[in-house]
Amino acid sequence: MHELSVIASLFDTLLAQAKAHKARAITMVKLEVGALSGVVPELLESAFEIYKKGTIAEKADLVIDRRPFEVRCRACRAVETRSDFILACPSCGSTDLEIVHGTELVLQKIEAETE
Repeated sequence: MHELSVIASLFDTLLAQAKAHKARAITMVKLEVGALSGVVPELLESAFEIYKKGTIAEKADLVIDRRPFEVRCRACRAVETRSDFILACPSCGSTDLEIVHGTELVLQKIEAETE
């Protein structure tokens, strides 16, 4: 379960940002998680709940913005958002596709209470 190490790294960032902005509590953390990011959102949520105990983010909510993946056909240039893993262009049938979006794992937003 590498989600725990992802959350540990996230907390390094959260604590550094809280210190830099003199926050007394982190109230919300929003992540963008692509379908091909390699992490399981439910496991991220579980790891976050475990990791936040006893920290400045103890009462924080984790919001996960789940993103499907988007591919572009190199043959006909068609772009399509996918939720399945059938990697063939629906327009021309080519399998020469590039992933445009969906591998992201991005910290989008931190909300905090300041002094």
